[in-house]
Amino acid sequence: MTTVKDAVFDVLRRHGLTTLFSNPGSTEVPLLTGLPDDLRFVLGLHEGSVVGMATGWAIGRDAPALAVLHTTAGLGNAVGAIATARENRAPLVVLVGQQDRRHLALEPFLAGRLAGLAGDYPVRVDQPVRPQDVPGAVARAAHEARTHRGPALVVVPMDDWDAPFDGEIVAAPARLLRPAAVSDAELAPLVELLSGARRPAIVAGAGVRDGWDALVELAERLGCPVHQESFGGRAGFPQDHPQYAGVLPADRARLRELLAAYDVVLAVGAPVFRQYPYVPGPLVPEGTTVALVTDDPAEAHRSPAGLAVLAAPAAVCARLAALLPQRPRPRPERGTQEEPRESVAEGPLWPADVLRELAERLPADAALIEEAPSARPDLHRLVPARTSLGFLSAAMGGLGFALPAAVGLKMALPGRPVVAVVGDGSALYGLHALWSAAHYRAGALFVVLSNGRYAIMDRLAERHGGGKAPWPAFTEIDMAALAGSLGCPAVKIGSHAELTAVLDDIMPLLPDRDSPVLLDVAVAVDQRFQP
Repeated sequence: MTTVKDAVFDVLRRHGLTTLFSNPGSTEVPLLTGLPDDLRFVLGLHEGSVVGMATGWAIGRDAPALAVLHTTAGLGNAVGAIATARENRAPLVVLVGQQDRRHLALEPFLAGRLAGLAGDYPVRVDQPVRPQDVPGAVARAAHEARTHRGPALVVVPMDDWDAPFDGEIVAAPARLLRPAAVSDAELAPLVELLSGARRPAIVAGAGVRDGWDALVELAERLGCPVHQESFGGRAGFPQDHPQYAGVLPADRARLRELLAAYDVVLAVGAPVFRQYPYVPGPLVPEGTTVALVTDDPAEAHRSPAGLAVLAAPAAVCARLAALLPQRPRPRPERGTQEEPRESVAEGPLWPADVLRELAERLPADAALIEEAPSARPDLHRLVPARTSLGFLSAAMGGLGFALPAAVGLKMALPGRPVVAVVGDGSALYGLHALWSAAHYRAGALFVVLSNGRYAIMDRLAERHGGGKAPWPAFTEIDMAALAGSLGCPAVKIGSHAELTAVLDDIMPLLPDRDSPVLLDVAVAVDQRFQP
């Protein structure tokens, strides 16, 4: 007899969902016992790490990843990571266990009220009406995750897996094609706008994804500067390109000042425009027209642009590059930036010292995940992204993403160097992922900038009245010891000489590492940093 579980396994194989990231409970036991040899189970020690690893896997493969969570407790623990996956536009299929369907009406122990637990962050939540609808719901979730670039949830009661599935219909297409072509007629208004621009500029965002080459061609055709969106989850343009002009400011006053130099600004795969602190006034100065190209309907619908094109950025950029006349390519002037401190052989290390030494040794194809809020400006300045995975971050802003995402990314791309740069405060949110990295031999490099405090929170507290913040420092925490207890080799670094020696030893072999390593680097608090 074919069971619902058998049918779901066939669906998983068809959609490439053969790696299951999970921290299971009793409601998932009927699914996971006797797992076929061609399906791989990856254990995470916390559901935030489970979804974080799946998110890294999905980004690395540019395809849906599979997470399996345990009823209310598991889904509840994972909500923050699910929100991050949605903001990072990572396609996930999330199976959530539920109590036995036959006595759910009595609300037994572990019965979950699951439909709204993750809020509006899933792109779809499905609770199949009968067991035989589960395979179709899983297949549809895979399609929804791809189409809407986010997590799609399917809630499955534990007794459904053993139900018969003979002669049933899977209510989803076996294959779903998504043509991305755009016609010249549809692009005519955008071509007219850009052709008439005297001083155009481009803002590149995480939504560019596989459109890097097309966007480079368009930027070179327009001969214009290209800025990176602020607080984006992914680099949208090569940051070593001569036309790259830096990251947009994240408040309206500085944004208006910068954009005053342009009469037309084209945002590609980026919202118009992402901010952090509230500052009154318009986003752009009078006389500046904003256009948007995105494949995210919500992004298109909410952006205050003069013209929005809802289509695949890669296809639009490639066609625009063919239709627009060639302009001169002047090298843009970068915004004024504070000079970095010089590296010194003696004295405390600054975050910029660590990032500078890392940048000198980082392979061009390295995937780098950032979660060090107070060091992010230095990272943008010193470590240019040279591939679309050269800068990744949690677009939601919550902590706990970088460590598990790096593990999942390395598992998805085992032959590629993967580095996570995190603060010690950030690392503590996802530390359990180091056990998975060690156990499954995901050879990522974790660089922890340890200052023993939440530096960004300290600066924010000073900005808001200068009163003493109530949170204490946590300088007694030993990150290297914690990593070692989870099976991840770790090195404590306290000087410039130690840093360079360790990086010289590790970096040449990083692409082929099958063992993770954590560098616990003591850094001084940079009082100059302002959020």
